Amino acid sequence: MHQADYDMIVVGGGPGGYTAALYGARAGLSVLVLEMLSAGGQMATTENVDNYPGFPDGADGFELGEKMQQGAHRFGAITKYEEVKGLTLNSQPKRVQTSKGEYTAHTIVLSTGANPRRLNIPGEDSLVGRGVAYCATCDGMYYRGKTVAVLGGGNSAAEEALYLSKICPKVYLIHRRDALRAEKSSEQALRQTENIEFVWNAAVEDFVLGTDQSLQGLVLKDTKDGHTWQLACEGAFVAIGRVPNTTLVTDKLELNAQGYIVADETTRTSVPGVFAVGDVRTKAVRQIVTAAADGAVAAHFAQEYLKTATQQ
Repeated sequence: MHQADYDMIVVGGGPGGYTAALYGARAGLSVLVLEMLSAGGQMATTENVDNYPGFPDGADGFELGEKMQQGAHRFGAITKYEEVKGLTLNSQPKRVQTSKGEYTAHTIVLSTGANPRRLNIPGEDSLVGRGVAYCATCDGMYYRGKTVAVLGGGNSAAEEALYLSKICPKVYLIHRRDALRAEKSSEQALRQTENIEFVWNAAVEDFVLGTDQSLQGLVLKDTKDGHTWQLACEGAFVAIGRVPNTTLVTDKLELNAQGYIVADETTRTSVPGVFAVGDVRTKAVRQIVTAAADGAVAAHFAQEYLKTATQQ
């Protein structure tokens, strides 16, 4: 095996990335984490994480990210705040080009995440946390007892609506077509839930704000005849898909039709020595706890790869 700067480079400092760094460094590997912004990734933007084990009163996402980073650093992992510009994955060692230079490693762990697809309506960003949300299991508890709307027609939207129906008295499921894309079993469950109401052939045109600048309703437009009306609600959960951050590997790794890196529960990708963890890989549940689990698995199989490579 040719000499490299590190045994493992982790691209992205979210929960999956820092768990991989922790497990790798604890096993004696030299580990570099490359993060563009701050520890925690998307988790760092969540004020209160209620569903991560070990925090009975919840945890601040930013602080939790920092603690994960500190845990990895304790065993020798290093973090550099640099933007990754390019990857060479089929070489040995593998190469990572950043905004400040180039690094080499025998294994790469990709933890670049995925972002919720936005409505791209003016004012949307300022309403995040004040009525607009993108994850019911993450933020639904803040809307307990309130009227909410779920925007979308796929399986994710169906799951969001069913989850919210247990804690909210009224849930509107708004879809721009007259039929869902969700599985029939999910649609049947929705129709059997009394406090869920379908709003067909409707798209969000604008937000209605209260005196405190929080969400009080939506301006909807009929996708067939174009007329508009207002729907009163205090929360709008956008479930129109996610956009995986795979720009760096579009022509280097196998991706599925939605753009996610194809990697099973071993986190191995189509290129030996390259692993994908967290929201960026194909998986059923995208949560902090499952990303962390991926990180531990990736570190394990990275060690297996290194053992095999050194014997060749």
